Amino acid sequence: MAASSAKVVRKENSNHDGADETSEKEQQEAIEHIDEVQNEIDRLNEQASEEILKVEQKYNKLRQPFFQKRSDLIAKIPNFWVTTFVNHPQVFSALLGEEDEEALHYLTRVEVTEFEDIKSGYRIDFYFDENPYFENKILSKEFHLNESGDPSSKSTEIKWKAGKDLTKRAGQTPNKAGKKRQHEEPESFFTWFTDHSDAGADELGEVVKDDIWPNPLQYYLVPDMDDEEGEGEEDEEEGLEDIDEEGDEDEGEEDDDEEGEGEVW
Repeated sequence: MAASSAKVVRKENSNHDGADETSEKEQQEAIEHIDEVQNEIDRLNEQASEEILKVEQKYNKLRQPFFQKRSDLIAKIPNFWVTTFVNHPQVFSALLGEEDEEALHYLTRVEVTEFEDIKSGYRIDFYFDENPYFENKILSKEFHLNESGDPSSKSTEIKWKAGKDLTKRAGQTPNKAGKKRQHEEPESFFTWFTDHSDAGADELGEVVKDDIWPNPLQYYLVPDMDDEEGEGEEDEEEGLEDIDEEGDEDEGEEDDDEEGEGEVW
């Protein structure tokens, strides 16, 4: 990168002439040297990115057997993935309607696969049992970055069964978690498979890849907020009952004291 001539801002009528003693030629030479040093820093940053990519590729391969083992264990837990998605506090809790949630009860497996060079994109696969909504056994969505860095996406075409297309059922009732998010017009989760308008800012895809997939168990184990609220209300009611009982006892003691005082001659 060639350093351009610098426009030096000087204070008029300055009594400090130390800076003025440095000639413009010397300043320009210093700027050129700074530019050369910066080019070296940029070169090292690029080299570091290449090394980091190699490390990520190495450990991505090492993680695969553990992802496979985890998937096999998850398969033993009914409704693991739908519970995980419903419990997620950001995207899924607001996006999933009741019918979406019902359809996701047939979801048995989720896999995220990063492409070989990692930088070029990834694929998310959703595996389903036989269900009353669509014919597909696997629904996938891929995200790509071309050589110029432009993002794009493509996905499986969902083969809906007659009268079961959830993307055409406007105004689905939000699930319990969704109601808390106050989503005015909840879309179907399955519209995500047909939405390729902004692949570079696909929030749902990023949440699955970077948040849920690394550790889905943390969301599966999130306690049911409705149960917690119910327990809290019971505790409050018990506390109020205790207070009332203590109040009745105090009133009784006060009455006894007054009767005792009235008998003194």
